[in-house]
Amino acid sequence: MNTNRKIRVLVAKPGLDGHDRGAKVVARALRDAGMEVVYTGLHQTPEQVVEAAIQEDVDLIGLSVLSGAHMTIFPRICELLKENNAEDIMVMGGGIIPEDDLKELLENGYAQALWTPGANTSEIVKWIQEAMADKVS
Repeated sequence: MNTNRKIRVLVAKPGLDGHDRGAKVVARALRDAGMEVVYTGLHQTPEQVVEAAIQEDVDLIGLSVLSGAHMTIFPRICELLKENNAEDIMVMGGGIIPEDDLKELLENGYAQALWTPGANTSEIVKWIQEAMADKVS
């Protein structure tokens, strides 16, 4: 357990969609809550996301996917984390994700939490703080 350190979150926009307003809103809310946030910018590949997460020594990856590629991107991120012995990095995300896909991603362990448009940022912050309680304090 690492004491007295901030939660580190990588906010990523994988894939081809160019809409990042939601990702930036979430990133700002996390910073305002005292977390260290790294934002990757648009059009990142899963490989770039995982490489950045490992280099930045983050606790959590937050993926924003609006392109419909969530059923490919989330599993690929998890596969790459496993290949790089970085499975301790949690994955959460949000975007335009149909209910059936939300359920499948969560049940298969490709994300620990998912949100859809209109989610309250305070709920996201609270979830992260609770999920990370054992890692940081």
